[in-house]
Amino acid sequence: MLRAKRIVIKIGTSILLDRYKRVSIDMIRNFARQVKTLNDMKREVIIVSSGAIACGMETLNLKKKPKEIEKRQALASVGQVLLMKMYMDAFAWEKMRVGQVLLTHEDIKSKDRCLNLMNTLNSLLSMDIIPIINENDALSFTEIKFGDNDNLSALIAQITDADLLLLLCDVDGLYDKDPTKHPDARLIRLIEKIDESVEKLAEGTKSEKSVGGMISKIEAAKKAGYYGIPTRVIRGDIENIIVRVIKGEEPGTLFLPSKKISRRQWWAAFAYKTKGTVWVDEGAEAAISNHGKSLLPSGITKTEGDFRRGECIEVNNNKGTVIARGIANYSSTDVNKIKGLKSVDIAKKLGYKYTEEIIHRDNMVII
Repeated sequence: MLRAKRIVIKIGTSILLDRYKRVSIDMIRNFARQVKTLNDMKREVIIVSSGAIACGMETLNLKKKPKEIEKRQALASVGQVLLMKMYMDAFAWEKMRVGQVLLTHEDIKSKDRCLNLMNTLNSLLSMDIIPIINENDALSFTEIKFGDNDNLSALIAQITDADLLLLLCDVDGLYDKDPTKHPDARLIRLIEKIDESVEKLAEGTKSEKSVGGMISKIEAAKKAGYYGIPTRVIRGDIENIIVRVIKGEEPGTLFLPSKKISRRQWWAAFAYKTKGTVWVDEGAEAAISNHGKSLLPSGITKTEGDFRRGECIEVNNNKGTVIARGIANYSSTDVNKIKGLKSVDIAKKLGYKYTEEIIHRDNMVII
């Protein structure tokens, strides 16, 4: 924490609400004061903030979030204006400037647009402007749901080569069981490796007020960890909590990163949405997981989904566990025809041959 120079901070909607369940300018001013302190400590800060829909509901005097996706998008459009006005005023009080960046998944999926995003964020930081990032919920369809900005913040941390990801929520961190049901629930201070046992601790949680809404936060920590970035999940409404973390205090739950992968591998694993799945036998699983091999058609037993060449797919073992993710060199139609065959037989079966591998090792990440 002491060495972190560039920090991505995700602020959840629940942290911005006052006791009347309205987005509070006082809470945003609180974060502005902390960011000012970090700037004085020569730290760079990027904020990923939720709250647009909540602001839209407040503006239109709605008490209940509508179920219709179109109405939520409309609320986001109205609310984003108010949310950014509050950020602009709060940070101006601390003599800082902010810049708004609205994104959809397509902006990260496209390498050219992602490079432009990287350059824009670096330019804002170089001009002492705090980027305030949110999903473009007025246009985005699948992302306008629980947990979206957790994962977005992990992607932003990767894209900007951040040193630390802070996820601010309304619970203290990850517990070994639901603290609302079990008074003896224990806060887990350190997660060295995110495995199935860790993921199961968050299963079934749909609210920030249960085990911590931790499903999306664990996903975000995993994504950031693959790029060598530690993640700390903390309660965001504690006095001066961000500054205290950067000065060395250890609240919440710290997720340690795994071995850093290359940007090319990161792109294969996280910049694209998965379009399908292939299952492999034990021999292929061992070759991929333990020996650094590419995925060949001979090890594939079945496929699922309709994917094209160049799209991202997941690789499952015969138990249904995801073991890898990567960019397919063949479509699902082709894979179904050549699964179980040796690579030398691809051209004979299809009448053509792109490569010997279904997924090349350089375009694959072990999950």
